Amino acid sequence: MIRPVPPAEAAPALAVKLLAWYDRHRRPLPWRAGPGEPADPYRVWLSEIMLQQTTVAAVAPYFLGFLERWPTIDALAAAPLEEVLTEWAGLGYYARARNLHACARKVVENHGGRFPQSAEELAGLPGIGRYTAGAIAAIAFNRRAAAIDGNAERVLARLFDIRDPLSEAKATLRERAEALVPEDRPGDFAQALMDLGATVCAPTSPRCMVCPWAEPCRGRAAGDPETLPVKAPPRAKPLRRGIAFWAMREDGALLLRRRPERGLLGGMAEVPSTEWRKEAWTAQEALAAAPFTAEWRALPGGVAHVFTHFRLELALLAARAPQDVQPDEGYWCPVERLGEEPLPSLMRKVVEHGLKGARA
Repeated sequence: MIRPVPPAEAAPALAVKLLAWYDRHRRPLPWRAGPGEPADPYRVWLSEIMLQQTTVAAVAPYFLGFLERWPTIDALAAAPLEEVLTEWAGLGYYARARNLHACARKVVENHGGRFPQSAEELAGLPGIGRYTAGAIAAIAFNRRAAAIDGNAERVLARLFDIRDPLSEAKATLRERAEALVPEDRPGDFAQALMDLGATVCAPTSPRCMVCPWAEPCRGRAAGDPETLPVKAPPRAKPLRRGIAFWAMREDGALLLRRRPERGLLGGMAEVPSTEWRKEAWTAQEALAAAPFTAEWRALPGGVAHVFTHFRLELALLAARAPQDVQPDEGYWCPVERLGEEPLPSLMRKVVEHGLKGARA
């Protein structure tokens, strides 16, 4: 049950308390402008796209790498998509990288290299949903917009003691957030709310004693803030199986291919494999799916990987390819240049396993 909302006059006091806390405890992040400095919309946008479903610790080195290679949105828009995917490799959720590149090109082509400032216009760009649009509008342009990430949802659910399941409470949480955003310093307020959730109002063992909102927090008053927000029990992820073909040429080059642009891991490089399905692959089926005829041998063990909606197990078949073999699809990559390929985390595991098995 959702308890009554505090009176409207309480919102400014809550914002004042949070901003005062933020001024003392703000995190120094590579994409964040210093106190009193104007925010760089390119940095804000780049970081917000990277931070979708990814931690600050994981994003920081990728952000700095992108910024060093493409310091402006014009530079990023001019880059080939393949290079962007290669730089992104390992960060996961690769549709973000494709949307990042598409968005950069659209901003350059349609907006003269300048991001639109309203959340409504920002939401019309590739890869920018409602939350990201609000975050960019608030942080980059100081617009009065709500930015509700997972940290903010947790803080607000506890502050207002919202006990509906999170999937049903999102609209309510957004309404509460919008009512709290102050006219002054909305960008700092958005970042303060994120920092509060990341450093104080943690999923477990929240540090309520140092929270600027401890007194008005209804979840704390109820005595069980860790139970909020209420999440549905996780669903069991189905298992899929596949065969990856580890083919090395006599000169040490490895056979790779490019995945289709659309779909899971779109546009990334991969070791050729069968489709990923529920049923196990028979030896006869695997050989029929191989990229060329050879004496394929099974490598010990396999590779396991977890995606958002399913688990995957890949077995590896290995073969030596004659120097003149030409598979129907794919290309040969020298092993020493694999680091230049846009290999997702799954395929990096396959490469590691394949190299180890080939040496055995």
